[in-house]
Amino acid sequence: MEGLKTKGEFFIDKYQRTVILRGINLGGDSKVPYPNGGTFQPTDFSDHKTVSFIGRPFPLKEADQHFLRLKDWGFNCLRLLTTWEAVEHQGPGEYDEDYLDYFESIVKKACEYGFYIFVDFHQDVWSRMTGGDGAPGWIFERIGMDISKISSSDSALVMQAKYDFSKPGIRQESNYPTMCWAQNYRYPANAILWTLFFAGRDFAPNFMLDGLNVQDYLQKHYLGCIKKVGEKIKKYDRVLGFDSLNEPGKGFIGLALNDRCLTDKPHDPAKPGLAWSPIDALYASHGFSVEIPFLKLSLLRRKFHPIENRIVNPNKVSLWLSSSLGDPFQLEGAWSLSKDGFPFVEKNDYFQVVKGKQIDFDRDYMIPFIRSVGETVASIREDWLVFAEREAGDGVLSPDFKAKLPTNAVNATHWYDFSTLVFKRFLYPVGIDPIFRRLAFGTRGITEMYKRQLSRIKSASAKVPGKIPTLIGEFGIPFDLKGGTAFRQWRAGNRSKGIWRSHTTALSCMYDAMDSLFLNATLWNYTASNRNDLMIGDQWNQEDLSVYSKDQELSDCEPDLYGGGGRAIEGFARPFARKIQGLPLEMKFHWKKGEFYFRFEADPNIDFPTEIFLPRIHFPKGYKTYLSSGLRGIESSDPKILHVQAIQAGVEIIRVLRT
Repeated sequence: MEGLKTKGEFFIDKYQRTVILRGINLGGDSKVPYPNGGTFQPTDFSDHKTVSFIGRPFPLKEADQHFLRLKDWGFNCLRLLTTWEAVEHQGPGEYDEDYLDYFESIVKKACEYGFYIFVDFHQDVWSRMTGGDGAPGWIFERIGMDISKISSSDSALVMQAKYDFSKPGIRQESNYPTMCWAQNYRYPANAILWTLFFAGRDFAPNFMLDGLNVQDYLQKHYLGCIKKVGEKIKKYDRVLGFDSLNEPGKGFIGLALNDRCLTDKPHDPAKPGLAWSPIDALYASHGFSVEIPFLKLSLLRRKFHPIENRIVNPNKVSLWLSSSLGDPFQLEGAWSLSKDGFPFVEKNDYFQVVKGKQIDFDRDYMIPFIRSVGETVASIREDWLVFAEREAGDGVLSPDFKAKLPTNAVNATHWYDFSTLVFKRFLYPVGIDPIFRRLAFGTRGITEMYKRQLSRIKSASAKVPGKIPTLIGEFGIPFDLKGGTAFRQWRAGNRSKGIWRSHTTALSCMYDAMDSLFLNATLWNYTASNRNDLMIGDQWNQEDLSVYSKDQELSDCEPDLYGGGGRAIEGFARPFARKIQGLPLEMKFHWKKGEFYFRFEADPNIDFPTEIFLPRIHFPKGYKTYLSSGLRGIESSDPKILHVQAIQAGVEIIRVLRT
């Protein structure tokens, strides 16, 4: 057995060593079809049943070079992306067997390189057709939505429809604003579908598909895809399990029908963009124009607030097929149309109260769904884990779990520095903490800010009976900071590491915080097709968070050094104790000095040594090691791996200095 087990807050290998997982998401372009599915290429999605994802994250013939680079950078774990659409795009119950064969080949090759793997069925704002990725297109027709009208009815912000492709290679803030895709969770198509997916039995009890309630129908097909992939790869012991579902949405669940979320609520701050209420979204979906407040960030007020009203769906296009009955919530009596065509709220608490009981999204819908995923993966392999994800905002702002998790759970909450991610600027030397509403100063202050935020997530894992491990499923930074300044410098011939200084500093602060908490984490992301282009980036919605780009590859350069494809390598290729002969007590790295320090409670009853990864980027001329008296070094065939054996019990120290 080459897999891992969990023991309290830690992962444990077959030799009983504590394992720290430092991995990466592979890959950012797995969200879109291969080879020409990037969002920078216009489409009307009419080919959604015939697309192929074979070649994502990269063609098999290129796999060795990418896996070798990731291994040389020190990653030991992959959050391997696939999507519901990739598996079941042809139609309900029609699985792409050729893609499943390809996906198995990628898993097999990754295992040969020694990576631990967990599979992420990825989605962002439901599907490609609603401005993201994830679910297949045939679902819209089954629900009764017209896929060709999603953008024209203002039911979603879709780059392929909004971007002016006659002016490529630039940001177009008036057409498709930076990071606007996330606003789609509140737009009609997304909100309706998420509500049906998680709570159709409660809020659309009469909506039946193939003899099943719409909720059961949708979840049956999603879980069926997990099962198809799981059966294909169950023989690989280094596969740890499956993510439950990437960054799911709440839809209307928990909102009053007329609530536009204009003011901050506990654990639910106001958000940028259009302030859709459920009744706004449902009314507009039927082909009516609606005037809605638009929110923008005020740095002075330190919150989002309305700056103007905007008309949505001015052309009065209906989202619904003419053959459909329209939205199921109107049919259930949540709202109605008056004689003069205006919306009338019949039950303002329709999405808040069920059978006289106040509902809670986590307790009543999200965690029961995670348990269903846990049961599904455990039915394939009993030792598989479910990497539990909640709604992204809840995971950070309200991190405690409100119901019983499956016994095979890992807390896989995502975490980002909000201001760096959204505004594509690392605000050094002054950081803004949106959770605690305070400022942070310098690298030490920013690191402490990150540590405070991450500690909340880890504490939630500790409150689960018996404790569970924490693995930060996503974190990272945009590499197009300040409008892609580093890209322009690279094109001008500047190949120095200095062009990545802001990126390196930001990543170092993040990893410093994680080191202090012994957190497992998978960095977002590695995109094999990434380009230094503000329109393309990771091939998806102008995001550019890939640590690799083709444009950073120079001929005859080693993959783990600059010129080998990496960006800000010093920020993420860092020394860490990846396997520990005992329990970790303290781990820290001073990247400017090249000094690594590790303290642990040694257990000599474990026969296999501690392993420290020491990347060449930080130790180009080698290193000196200093071991406390109860330790002895063991010769290693790989200079990047330091093996240290404990010969007595007690607290021991390993120090490594750059030579």
